[in-house]
Amino acid sequence: MLVAAAVCPCPPLLVPEVAVGAAPEMDAVRAACTDALGVLAAARPDLLIVVGPAGPGEGGVFPQGGRGSFKGYGVDLDVRLGAGTQDATAERELPSSLAVGAWLLERTGWADAPVEGVGVEETLTPERCADRGRELGERADRVALLVLGDGSACRTVKAPGYLDERAAPYDAATARALATADLPALLSLDADLARTLKSSGRAPWQILAGAAEGTDLDGTLLYEDAPYGVGYMVATWS
Repeated sequence: MLVAAAVCPCPPLLVPEVAVGAAPEMDAVRAACTDALGVLAAARPDLLIVVGPAGPGEGGVFPQGGRGSFKGYGVDLDVRLGAGTQDATAERELPSSLAVGAWLLERTGWADAPVEGVGVEETLTPERCADRGRELGERADRVALLVLGDGSACRTVKAPGYLDERAAPYDAATARALATADLPALLSLDADLARTLKSSGRAPWQILAGAAEGTDLDGTLLYEDAPYGVGYMVATWS
């Protein structure tokens, strides 16, 4: 059963070595993520599952110890998912979102429970996301989720997706749903609109909603803003 969840954004800019000169601008997001992971540790889960968006062909399950890298962003930095020691020659590399998740876990010194990763492709329908969430919620007696994903990337004219007037209402509705653990609201997020607004979080958030069915978790919003025109939200459910 799901006993706790932390929702965090997953831009590589969270990693100071990647952000370089812009690193201080992300300090508030990093601090909120640290607080959110503290809620996961306090829940004392039997299993932590890190769920994040994945590109075409990158989806699936990644075992503890899975390797991720930020070399594609010009930084010689590798991370591992949890404390495992998988053979690096025999494993798939973590998608970018799960690499960020692994970095967050390393940064906070996670050692409280076994960890595995799940990469989710954006083509997964809301119905299938909910089903996948229910499956994950049954993986152990006490399951925690670290759910990674960004809101819209269309909040300003300088945003990656340029300005779209639908972006701010989309992010506001998502933030309200995360703040109140509103499962129907999350499950009602439109996949086509999310794709148009370049929101990578839609599928992971809907997996969270499926995993939380039958629980009585309360939500708390720790951060919501749009630096660089991209909606970033940090929330906890416990």
